[in-house]
Order: sequence, then structure tokens, then C-alpha cells
Amino acid sequence: MLISLHILNYTLVDQLEIEFCDGMTAITGETGTGKSLVLDALAMALGGRADLTTIRQGQQRAEISALFDTTHNTAAKEWLLAEDFECTDPCILRRIYSTEGRSRGYINGRTCTMQQLKTLGERLIDIHSQHEHQSLLRRNTHRHLLDEYADAKELASQVRAAHELIGSVERQIEVAAHSQDAVSARSELLTFQVNELEHLDMQPGEFEQLESEQQSLTHAEQLLTDSQRILSLCEYQEDVNIRDSLARALGILNGLTYRPSHFDTIEELLRGSLIQVEEVVQELEREIDSFSADPVRLEQLNERMSVASQLARKHRVPPNALNGVYNSLTLELQELKNDANHLDTLKEQLDHRIRAYRKLAEKLRQKRLTAATKMAIDVNAQLASLAMLGADFRVAETLYKADTLRASGLEEIEFLIATNPGQPHLPLQKIASGGELSRVSLAIQVVAAEHVKIPTLVFDEVDVGIGGATADVVGRLLKCIGTRGQVISVTHQAQVAAHADHHYLTEKKIQKDSAVASIEHLSVEQRGEEIARMLGGSDITEKTRNHAKEMLTLARDA
Repeated sequence: MLISLHILNYTLVDQLEIEFCDGMTAITGETGTGKSLVLDALAMALGGRADLTTIRQGQQRAEISALFDTTHNTAAKEWLLAEDFECTDPCILRRIYSTEGRSRGYINGRTCTMQQLKTLGERLIDIHSQHEHQSLLRRNTHRHLLDEYADAKELASQVRAAHELIGSVERQIEVAAHSQDAVSARSELLTFQVNELEHLDMQPGEFEQLESEQQSLTHAEQLLTDSQRILSLCEYQEDVNIRDSLARALGILNGLTYRPSHFDTIEELLRGSLIQVEEVVQELEREIDSFSADPVRLEQLNERMSVASQLARKHRVPPNALNGVYNSLTLELQELKNDANHLDTLKEQLDHRIRAYRKLAEKLRQKRLTAATKMAIDVNAQLASLAMLGADFRVAETLYKADTLRASGLEEIEFLIATNPGQPHLPLQKIASGGELSRVSLAIQVVAAEHVKIPTLVFDEVDVGIGGATADVVGRLLKCIGTRGQVISVTHQAQVAAHADHHYLTEKKIQKDSAVASIEHLSVEQRGEEIARMLGGSDITEKTRNHAKEMLTLARDA
């Protein structure tokens, strides 16, 4: 559910916060103002294309945030967790874009891409536009709406995935059928590369050991000299050395005529230091005895490391990964050698995947057929309420040819309608009247919206081209949908706005040399005035006010 929308430096707004509630909310006012304030700004927050002209004049950037309650939105929560975003309530979508063309998006405070904003937005809000009837002229939209109505979107997704798997195997078959020479060449190359790596026989962790030994041999002389110098300072130097100095210090301490008790700590520290120096001397003596300046061994190391480095560059991996490369190449070579009937195996795999696809697609088809009948009944009921009593809506199925496999399934789905009794059923684009198409579109949208699991539905002037009793029906329908979630309707129809649970008024005012847009939540009295304005225009009479009050009363009691 959309909780609030925060707008900063956007078009005609300096700063604005709009809070939304459950039920049906109507937004009315000047043409375009309500949509720009709410829908266009919301589209920006949901990852829409940044229009730099919407940044308020004189400002460097615009910022829009939308807060959503996802307490009961399982789909949104699952997506947030899958994408490693913090799953908190409210869920905050934020968008910032500047006049310099920079644009940034955030989900719960973490940066995200515009595509991620769009994807999450699809799980939070569903927008039905006044131009949606244009998309209804495309059959792809028909199939999408039917799947949504049938609660078959997941099954349709499985069919698409099964079709993709078929395509993947078909591409492999094409490569295998026309690339026998390439396979042979690949086998030869792999054999050569495996032999090179076998000859090197680089073991896991060996390169690091070689590097360590190389460093020791390279710096053996210097290490020996410096170790002897340290040993001399610790013990071997005749005049002054650390060991003798510590021993003399202990002698002085033990020879004190009077020694306070805390000098025992000093003695303990000196004895500990003497022991540590003696251990250092022993360790250095062992290291000096083990030092070996072996130029032959060093040359062998350098040569082996050079070969390993050359092969590593050739395979574009670090030297310590050569063993993994060897295992991978050996496995691939073995597969090529063992799979003499690779093409036959792929064909068997293709048959298996086609059977799996057809099983899923047939299941989807049956689900669509069942839903198509119910959807037609529901849409026809809505058309009757929208004053199209003689209209008859159908969902038609056309099976593809038996050998045709498509990602969408086994059949084409198309919406057909006869607007008057006795007329043939024709595709929606054949409807002559724009008003009829608008009402058909609205009926389909309302039916589809009743099956959408998204908690917030936005209707953007879907009542355009209708009025009177039909507009009143639209208001009733939207209010009914609002009882199951949240409905936001941008409307210029008084009959629709009267049915709203909440009412916002958008206005544009001229202040000196600039324009400012605002949105106000209307009280019961203010609603009466706004409904009267929508009914009577700029000159509002007492009769118009009484009509508006009566309309609100009837809508409340409906």
C-alpha cells in the first residue's frame, strides 16, 4: 500500500508531502496538475525516464520518495530478500536526478539501478491509464490480462522457461551438426594444452612454495650476513653484546646491599629478556647452519616459474590456478572423446524438453480456457453496467500449427466483441466508436484489477469519454475495488469523485513571477464545493451545491 509521496523541487512544487489511506482516493483539479503531481512524480520514483524539464526552475536537482507498506506484500518482500536489499517497513523508494543529467535510485537507503526500481515497483503498484485501450489493440496484452485473471502468470513463466530450454538445445544441435571440424580442432587444441600442463605438472600450492624458496635463495648471501650481524650483537661481540649486558645487569641487581621488594619484578623481567635473547641466538645459529646459496637450484626454480608464468598468461589465470585449468581442460577433452554420439544425445534431449514443454503448455491452455469463459461473463456484466447492454465480449483461442512452438504457449489469445446483437464478433480495433472502446477498456481493466494481487491500483482518467449514470457506475466499481485494497483515481468526473473515501484537490497558483502547484485533502464541506465546481464550472449556484451534496449522500449510502 502506498503510504506517502514526498516531492522536492519537482516541476511546480518546492516541497510537498502527500499521504494516502486505504480505500478509494479521488484526485481532482486542473487538467494535468493532479497527474503531474502524483502519477508523473510516482513514475519517477519507480524508475521512469528522468525528464530534466520537470526540475523546478532555478533548482539543481529534484528528489522524489515513495513509501509503501509491505507488511502483507509477500511478492515484494521475496524480491527484496532475493536482491539483498533490507526488508523493512515502510519500504522506501527514492529517486534523485539533476540538471547535469545524473540520476540515482535508492531502495531502503541502498543504491539501486533504475531497472530494480521498476521491477520492485511492479510488485507494489499497478497503474491503469486512460490510454490503456491502445495497448488493448495488441494481442500480447490480451494474453497477459487473461493469464493475470486466471492466476496463471507463474505457469506462463514456466512455459517460457521450457521454451528457452528447447531453443538452447536446438542451438547446440545446429552447432554440433555443422561444426564437426571445429570439434576436431578443439579436441586437438585441448590435447596439446593438456600435454603442456601435464609436462609442467604444477601441483596445488606449489607455485607459492617455489616463490618462497626463490626469494630465500636469491637473498641467501644477504640474509646470512645480516643474521651473523644480529648474532654478533646478541652474543658474539666481545666488548659489548646484549646477552652479557643483561647478565651484568642481573649481577648488579643481585649484589645490591638493600633491595626493595618491587625490584623482584625488575629481576624477573631481566631474566625473561635474557632467556629470550638466548632463544634468539639458538634460532639464528640454526638458520645460519641451514643457509645454502645454491645457484643451480635457483636457476631450476627460475626456469620452472618462468614456464608456469607463461602458461598462466596463455590461459589468462594466475599461476596458482593452473591446476584448476588442467582439471577443466582434461574434463572437457574427456567429454569430447567419450561423447562420440553427441548429436544423437542432443536430439534425445531435445525430444525430452519438447515433451516437457507441451505438458506445461497444455496445462496452461486448459487453465486459460477455463478462465476465458469466466472472464467473458465478468466483462459482459461490467459492460452492461456501463450502458452497453447489447455488447457481447469473448476471449477467442486459435491453436498454432502442431509443429509450432512458441514461448507464449500453444495458442493465440484475442479479445473479440460484438457491440450490438446480431453483429459478428470482431477484434477490438474494429470498434468504430472511440467511446465504446473506452468503455470496453474500462470494463476489462476493472475485471483485471479485481484479480491483481498488487495492493495499490491507480486509475489515471480511465473515465474519460463517459459521463452521467455510466460515470456513477465507474465510481461504484472503483469504490468496490477499494474495499479490497487501495485505489487512487485521477478523475474529472464528479460522479466518480463522489464515491471516493478520500478526496484531494490539486491547484496551480501564480505567485509573482512563478507558478506553484499544491494538493489539499478536502473535508466534507470542501468536497461539496469541489463536486459542485466539477458539476457547474466556475459559476457555482446554490442549486449546484445542493446537487453536489445529494450526489455525495447517495454515493455514501450506495
